[in-house]
Amino acid sequence: MTNTTAAGTLPFQIGDTTGHRGITVTPLFPAADPVAGYTSLADATTRGFTVKEVDEAGNVGELVVVNPTGQRVLIYDGEEVEGAKQNRIVNVSVLVEAGSTLPIPVSCVEQGRWSWRSEQFRAAGRTPSPDVRRAKAEMLAQGPLVRGLAQSAVWSAVSAKEAERGFRSASSAHSDLIEHERPRIDDMARHFPLQPGQCGMVLGADGKIVCMDAVSRPDVFARLYPALITGYMLDGAHLAGRPAPADGAVGEFLSAVAGATRTTGEAAGLGQDIRLQGPRVVGSGLVLDDEVIQMTAFGRDDEPDGRPGWPTPRIARPRTRQRAW
Repeated sequence: MTNTTAAGTLPFQIGDTTGHRGITVTPLFPAADPVAGYTSLADATTRGFTVKEVDEAGNVGELVVVNPTGQRVLIYDGEEVEGAKQNRIVNVSVLVEAGSTLPIPVSCVEQGRWSWRSEQFRAAGRTPSPDVRRAKAEMLAQGPLVRGLAQSAVWSAVSAKEAERGFRSASSAHSDLIEHERPRIDDMARHFPLQPGQCGMVLGADGKIVCMDAVSRPDVFARLYPALITGYMLDGAHLAGRPAPADGAVGEFLSAVAGATRTTGEAAGLGQDIRLQGPRVVGSGLVLDDEVIQMTAFGRDDEPDGRPGWPTPRIARPRTRQRAW
């Protein structure tokens, strides 16, 4: 890590919150037109982008990506890839340069399998539960590129989520739990459709803000949305019927993110990795040429009761929604 500062103003605008049975999703929109060009993993894999094991023996904490396309590719923090020797999630967001090959840090979300299923991975189109992703983020706060650092925490979080739902996967695959819960996930997700121009969202449940995810480009977020909302609703369906977050909670949460300490260091690909730490939040992101390409943040379990001392929100609420592109 090379530099520690206050995070500052976030480049997002808050849209109108949608609620259903105590679950809330608040869309985020860009505060300015994005500059950096890149595409999503889902799109890139249809044009020859590949994800594979490092070699025949494999390495649980590392994969290799090959980008023969003419575009940069964003692999989103927590995106799952499936196949090869076991399913993995990406530890950090990685912006892969066009025409490059590089190793990326990952964590296993299928503890009970270590055998070939396919030569290459495919984009699974899902992210894990926010609980699993937060456990990873907390472990990686001091060493985001350290291979294997978050593995035990991820396995524990996956096992805890299975126990919570009374479900047991034959290979301890988090994907099996998601597919088991798929009818409930899809039933909840239909109440929170993607909005035109949306570049991010904030999940609220059980009376608090759970997490946020955002990228700079609405077109890329549109491709990420199905994967992210799947993870959101894995928890959302289980927590439905409990109290919704209070009015103003989203702005206060984003202000806590903006006011968190930001530590900047080497990224796995292009740009700089950022780690966010505050008394109420933990998060991460990716910055390229001073532009926030991606940001994720989670509410901390040690969040105190009440809301004393939180700064005035520095996130603008637009009068009308506007398309960023």
